[in-house]
Amino acid sequence: MAIWLMKSEPDFYGIKDLEAEGTTLWHSIRNYQARNFMRQMKPGEEAFFYHSNVKPPGIVGLMEVIDGGHVDPVQFDPDSRYFDPNSRREAPRWDCVRLRYRCTYAEMLSLPQLRQEFSPDDFRLLRPGNRLSILPVPEATAARLKELLQPRAQG
Repeated sequence: MAIWLMKSEPDFYGIKDLEAEGTTLWHSIRNYQARNFMRQMKPGEEAFFYHSNVKPPGIVGLMEVIDGGHVDPVQFDPDSRYFDPNSRREAPRWDCVRLRYRCTYAEMLSLPQLRQEFSPDDFRLLRPGNRLSILPVPEATAARLKELLQPRAQG
């Protein structure tokens, strides 16, 4: 099974939002390569939750894919900043997946820490110019990330 990394700005939707809701429809992806990665996701696969566009950015939690193949509803909403006037209901361009909250990590693993631990060859996130919001994580990299990240104690 694949493991993924999915980015979101915490002001838009953060790990606390997912924890409170329990599940979410991960929508508003408007990059074809990221969309295609999302189309490959299968139930039971995991995804690291990465807070982007904050200082410092980093991995903050873990999610599980519940199911995929959902049509992204906001592509048809003219009031949404993610509205796509060229997408048609009979042939939607944008999909999304449903995710379940698994855990919040005790401490964020920040981008500077990730750069110390991994090379761009190990972790696509670290490649210059990478801006994709959804990325596959190689198995060895995912295993090392799980060693470095400890779930927050519940209570």
